[in-house]
Amino acid sequence: SLSRVNLLMLTAVRAVDHVVKLDQVERLREELESFAGQMLASVRRKDQRRWGACYLRGLMVDGKRKSIQPMAARLPDGNEQALQQFVSASPWDPAPVRARLARRMASELKPEAVIFDDTGYLKSGSSSPCVARQYTGTAGKITNCQIGVSAHLATETASCPVNWRLFVPEQWDPGSPRAGADVAERRARCGIPDEVGHTEKWRLALAMLDELHGWGVRAPLTVADAGYGEIGEFRQGLEDRGLDYAVQVAASVTAYPETAARTTPPCSGRGPRPTPRYELAASSVKDLARAAGTRAARRITWREGSRWRAGAPARMSSRFVFLRVRPASQAHHRAHRGQDLPVRWLIAEWPTGASEPSKYWISNLPSRTTRAELVRVAKLRWRIEHDYRELKDGLGLDHYEGRTWNGWHHHVTLVSVAHAFLTLQRLDPKALMPA
Repeated sequence: SLSRVNLLMLTAVRAVDHVVKLDQVERLREELESFAGQMLASVRRKDQRRWGACYLRGLMVDGKRKSIQPMAARLPDGNEQALQQFVSASPWDPAPVRARLARRMASELKPEAVIFDDTGYLKSGSSSPCVARQYTGTAGKITNCQIGVSAHLATETASCPVNWRLFVPEQWDPGSPRAGADVAERRARCGIPDEVGHTEKWRLALAMLDELHGWGVRAPLTVADAGYGEIGEFRQGLEDRGLDYAVQVAASVTAYPETAARTTPPCSGRGPRPTPRYELAASSVKDLARAAGTRAARRITWREGSRWRAGAPARMSSRFVFLRVRPASQAHHRAHRGQDLPVRWLIAEWPTGASEPSKYWISNLPSRTTRAELVRVAKLRWRIEHDYRELKDGLGLDHYEGRTWNGWHHHVTLVSVAHAFLTLQRLDPKALMPA
């Protein structure tokens, strides 16, 4: 028989040659219902909390689809109508559930970072809230989908999503010229609150960060991919909040070398007196790294990979260039008007044999930070890809077929609770005892 830990790991990542049977999940029912009771304590009605625990079991039971109808059919106490009511129509607020989840996982994991990213939910119709033709990395192209932005607490060995936002495309915002004539009708059908409109993903990430802080949850570091990190306002927003970060950026992001200095042009005697400024244009981070050249690259090993070599996990290793630069976005110029731009780390990954770097990161970690630590934290984003794989392949994150705003938020919150249960059991079965 499967051990408890192996059983739970298999429910998180389904494999073709391992099928988690219903009776195996049922043996965990008492512990799961206890954990669900803690997380769903803000849901007032006892019967709703019971259906919440039932939904969590449905997410964990092996099956091709994790939408409500097939989940209800698999469970001995499954009731499609009751589950549909609890997830899609019931008005319970997911925010207090996420707050409890975030505080519990912060206590258990002792996270070293909060990681932001977004993932696509591919759709064939147009009735689901906020579905539109838009780019998603899930498909690697523009396609019909929803996009959810998530915040994950992470260490090198464990991570868990604890907050979510459903991205509202401009086509779903009545105040946008891109919205169709029927936008008000579509929003009403989905139950989208009137105050919710189109907001850039990086702003959603900052809003989730503020919400986490309001819940008393803080991580010492923020990590994100280039979709967030290349936005100067996002990086400046993190600095305004006094947070350290290591975020990926596009090759086109501009910066000055550390040695760049402002100079004051001569006074012509007419008009206002000139002020100090950078005379030369900022360079792209790609050009700055290439100017340093491959001789500046150092080989760094940052963690063990998933592949094995010679009987041991292969070490993740590559070559990197490290430079001290002054990022030059308009947001940074505005925040430091009349001052020198602050110096930050530029980290460029330059694989052996490549003609130029392949990836770039900017970090405001202290100048004394070791090169190995800079690479390790920049690469910590791999945890969110690991989470998305577990959430989708094992727990049906993208299987929800409901068409309401509340239903989507209820579903992703419950999937996060299920993921947390599995994570805690994998780390330490005792962690599931009441806190």
